[in-house]
Parts: sequence; structure tokens; C-alpha cells
Amino acid sequence: MTIAETGVIHGRFQILHNDHRTYLLAGKARCQHLIVGIANPDPSLTRAEETDSKRAGAAANPLTFYERLLLVRETLLAAGVAADAFTIVPFPINFPELLGYYVPLDATFFLTIYDDWGQKKLERFQELGLATEILWQRPLAEKGLTSTTIRQRILEDQPWQHLVPKPVAAMLTTLDIKKRLQERTGR
Repeated sequence: MTIAETGVIHGRFQILHNDHRTYLLAGKARCQHLIVGIANPDPSLTRAEETDSKRAGAAANPLTFYERLLLVRETLLAAGVAADAFTIVPFPINFPELLGYYVPLDATFFLTIYDDWGQKKLERFQELGLATEILWQRPLAEKGLTSTTIRQRILEDQPWQHLVPKPVAAMLTTLDIKKRLQERTGR
């Protein structure tokens, strides 16, 4: 396996869970410096996608960019990744023509594919001429954890803390994430 100098990985991380941590660490294992792009950083850089229309709504995006930056940072640090080995930036995946303003386009772009949305992102990267590496490709039924499921568990008072890294559970408790989810969903 060739180790890239700079790698780029991205996600919404709405809510960052244990499978996200696995994904982030898989990307870090393949590069010297990992740039973590946070998708849907704000409403102006978010739009509905045909292949995944629910990802743009307020209920699916309860955390701010800054809150997600903290969750990603604390998760990577807790996993033993040195602070100078990663950078966290906004990542306007819905506006691929803007990516060059946020990340170096000569980096290796890591992604996983489970569905049409993952395939669409790969196509976007390829259309831009970006170097890509698929960390893994699996059927949707094998995706594992989803932030949607965790948000639902929080709303339904089901155990969820064991599904997220410890720093994430602590921060979400401090943020009173259940109340925020209730406000966003009207429940």
C-alpha cells in the first residue's frame, strides 16, 4: 500500500459514530497528513441531492460546523492521532467546483461506497480529475451504523452512547442533543 503525503476524507458527521471513527482512521492510515472535510458546513453550502434527498434537511443536520469540528478533533486525538497529523475544513460536496478553495486538489481523496450517493461522489471527484482511493465498497445492507439511526435512538430514549466515541457522547450530552433534535423534528 502506498502512503499518500496528503489525504482528504469527508463526511457530514451528523452524529459522528464508531463506524465514522473506523473510516477516519482508515483514511489516516493511508496518508501522512489527513484533511477531514465536513460536508454541509452551513446552509449556503448545502443543497438537496437526487441520490440522497434527506441529507440536506434541518432534521438531518442538527450540529453546527464548529461542533462537528470539535467532535472530529476529539475523536482523532482520543484515537492517538497527533494534532499536527490532521486538519479539519469545510467541504462543500454539493458544490464540487468550490472544493479547490478548501482542500488541495493534488491530494488523494478517500471515500467509501455503499449506495448511489457514494457512487455519485466518486464520479464528481473523477470529473474534477482528482486522485481517488476507495477505502471499501459494500452493499447498503452492510453499511453498519448510521447517524440517522443514532439520532432516532436519542429521540426515542434508547441507549446510544455505546455507538459513538466517548468524546462524542460527552459533548452531545453537554449540548443536550435530544432537545435540539426535538426542536428540529417537531417531536
